[in-house]
Amino acid sequence: MPDVLRPLFDQVVIKELEPDRMRKSGLLVPQGTHDVPPNEGIVLAAGEGPPDLPDFKMPVRPGDHVVFPRSAGVWVEVEDERLLVCRVREILGVIESASGP
Repeated sequence: MPDVLRPLFDQVVIKELEPDRMRKSGLLVPQGTHDVPPNEGIVLAAGEGPPDLPDFKMPVRPGDHVVFPRSAGVWVEVEDERLLVCRVREILGVIESASGP
């Protein structure tokens, strides 16, 4: 069974989205050590909220496509997968499709 990172309190676990490495010219830019950290990802899990605010409703849920500052949270590796763990307050917004509700 694979390991799962369950966030506590108001923490969120985000899977990074691979940056688009294909240029308009068709040139594929290889991944390097000086890459800028991603600032978009998919929420994998969200905590239940701060214990001192029982009526707090987490504004994101698993599957949400979110944007966050490059300096947000802490990057960890679980089973060779890079995951961002940050406070929900660090998330800048949720990207929603224009055809949504």
